[in-house]
Amino acid sequence: MEVDPYEHDPVARFLLPKALRAPAGVIYHFVRTAAEIADVSSGSPAGRRARLADFRAGLDAAANGRAAAVHPLLFEKVAVVSAQHGVPLAPFYDLVASFEHDIDTTRYGNRAALAEYCNRSANPIGHLLLHLIGAATPANLAASDAICTSLQLVHLWQDVAIDWNNGHLYLPLADLARFGVTESQIARGTCNDAWRALMAHEIAYARSLMVRGAPLARRLPGRFGLELCSVVQGGLRILERIEQADYDVFRQRPVLETLDWCIIAARTAKMRLFGSVGVSALSFEGHA
Repeated sequence: MEVDPYEHDPVARFLLPKALRAPAGVIYHFVRTAAEIADVSSGSPAGRRARLADFRAGLDAAANGRAAAVHPLLFEKVAVVSAQHGVPLAPFYDLVASFEHDIDTTRYGNRAALAEYCNRSANPIGHLLLHLIGAATPANLAASDAICTSLQLVHLWQDVAIDWNNGHLYLPLADLARFGVTESQIARGTCNDAWRALMAHEIAYARSLMVRGAPLARRLPGRFGLELCSVVQGGLRILERIEQADYDVFRQRPVLETLDWCIIAARTAKMRLFGSVGVSALSFEGHA
């Protein structure tokens, strides 16, 4: 599964400066195309692996100035974005690797293993966008990683039931054991005290990551900084919606509705103007 920072804020993409919308669109077209190839509904694992290998070969072609055999127009655009905006190709390769990994890996033993997955499936998107706007400093990249990993976790906790039906469980097995939650319980969609304690733990960690990375949105200039504020607030609001549903993501997938967008807009403005994220910073140590 990939993270899409725009999933929780459909107006965010229009806040990008006009000159950057086309190259940003190329990045998201790349991600979406790879996601469609890797999707469980698109064929057998062997078939998906083969198509991803062809997709990776397209990246190789773009890197070497050749026409790609598959999706030639997309890879031509990737090469142009890389050349004109100084965007490295390494994050594109990481994204393909994450989709390949997702075909064969359905369980994660601990948080470190899940973090490594997020490091390839989510964080490269932030790296690409920071390179696109010429802001890929070490500090900004680290903050972006915190935001993107958090967004990935938000998406995963929102979609526990969907992922389970597709054969995947992203909740770390060590955390399941710690809180006394079994896979059979997840299969039944049982939302008891043990499940609520587990989800509260995971949500607190995702929120702490978002808060840790949020200052990046204040550092970035203009419309891109405003866009990132809205993305941060959209992710945080989804976490609130899960909490408001008493952590029951089995009966109904938590989604954002009209009132939520109004709340996100207000919090985005407050965050941009005054630096207020709207939640207290939580330490990693408290949610290890």
